[in-house]
Amino acid sequence: MGDVGEDMKQPKWKRSVPKRTSSSKSSSSSSSSLSCLINKLDDGCLMHIFSFLSPIPDRYNTALVCHRWLFLACHPRLWLRVERSIKDPLEPGVFPSIETAVAAARPGDTILISAGGRHLASDIQIKKPLCLIGGGEVPDETTLICSQGADSALEFLSTCKLANLTVKTELGCCLLHRSGRLTIDGCVLQCESNPLDFLSVPIVSTASAQTVLSPSVKGYKDGVSVSQTRIEGGAKAVSTSGDLTLQRVRVIYARTSLVFWFDMEQQ
Repeated sequence: MGDVGEDMKQPKWKRSVPKRTSSSKSSSSSSSSLSCLINKLDDGCLMHIFSFLSPIPDRYNTALVCHRWLFLACHPRLWLRVERSIKDPLEPGVFPSIETAVAAARPGDTILISAGGRHLASDIQIKKPLCLIGGGEVPDETTLICSQGADSALEFLSTCKLANLTVKTELGCCLLHRSGRLTIDGCVLQCESNPLDFLSVPIVSTASAQTVLSPSVKGYKDGVSVSQTRIEGGAKAVSTSGDLTLQRVRVIYARTSLVFWFDMEQQ
């Protein structure tokens, strides 16, 4: 009876808790030990690891882990940001325009362009490997406007990537590809309606086999790769005056637009 009395005195929640198996104990201990090990690395090592992650969504997701990872994932060494209105002009890594951000960027940097409003982009030459990403949830939230009279919004002379951006132009072209490997992923390229529509082309490439790439992009052949990109307006979707030819074309027809997948490569 003494044993029964002692058992009745115990709280019910203690008796209802199931015993943890050895497998659950080992899995939780291993995950906690791994978490402790990676957090023992200094900030420089963690940022170097983060630099190998794709900016969206992997590097963005690391910022959700804890306050320290949020600080490191958003560090100016990993991102350059373009903001239309800058609260603190002395804040490192933040620029008022795409042109100033491109000029300050180092080869391999990622430039995050803020969503909302419109960013001016006219004849901006990009001569180093960069990644330009729109900061909105969809490409329509981050718009680059090419002023009338400019040949193009962006001119590429190196291996670069564009993602989640809308580029609009009235005359000329949205993107001018001179050399390097250009990747366009999940963007909107729009030539606005104009009586001279026949002069407008969203993508123009002049790359030729004689192009000499810089040592920083050695091993990459000239080419353009387009995936899940909406192209609107203009005389045609793409024009090439160099040695690249259109290959592996896929198109989805929607009511108001066409979504393209294709490559432009040397035969």
